Amino acid sequence: MKVFVIIPAAGLGTRMASLSAAKAKKKPPTKQFKELGGVPILVHTLRVFANTPAVYEIVVALRKNEIAGFRTQLEKQFPEILNKRLQIVEGGEHRQDSVANALANLAADPEDLVLVHDAVRPFVTPEIILHVIEAAEKHHAAIAGWPAVDTVKQVERNAEGAVIKATIPRASVVMAQTPQGFRYDILKKGFDDAAADGFLGTDEASLIERAGLPVAVVMGSPKNIKITTPADMELAEFYLKSSS
Repeated sequence: MKVFVIIPAAGLGTRMASLSAAKAKKKPPTKQFKELGGVPILVHTLRVFANTPAVYEIVVALRKNEIAGFRTQLEKQFPEILNKRLQIVEGGEHRQDSVANALANLAADPEDLVLVHDAVRPFVTPEIILHVIEAAEKHHAAIAGWPAVDTVKQVERNAEGAVIKATIPRASVVMAQTPQGFRYDILKKGFDDAAADGFLGTDEASLIERAGLPVAVVMGSPKNIKITTPADMELAEFYLKSSS
């Protein structure tokens, strides 16, 4: 059994753009290439998986015009990442398209495992990765998740905003994180079925849930944040300084 990792990194990251940059009409770097401690966020993420012995190959999906430049940057500045088998493929308009393109480039057997991880979750740990691998091997589908801390409300939206319809018990709610891991054959079928039906999911697990298959949850971490906004970036800088 081999473990493949797909990193979809073709998003534009519009929520990361600062107000000042917007006013100046500057085009900021996409969020996965923003520097954290002088190193692109994507590189921080790749380092964790490149240093995980259980990982056989990593596939990164990028925008077409970013592929050559990033490959050159890895060769010149971060060659240690290339010690692991690494493919860079063209991503798509949506995350689901990017992962589908990466899946199409895998030389995987049905029983191999595929992990999908957000490019901008650089604080994932080897322990979380291994726990997802173990759970996916046992249950065929697994994700990292973290218990909800805030009270969760179900709402009904209207023209004036929203109205609470119910309070959802926190004990039955987890905040989905990545990596999310699956047997290759199950994930491929989930993507093929979604494409045939025109279904666009919010994450890979939603495609497997849609097929009626169980997805196990393993404990993630409150530090395994997805860097999406400038406020997330400030928190990430704090975590990086704390870890060093």
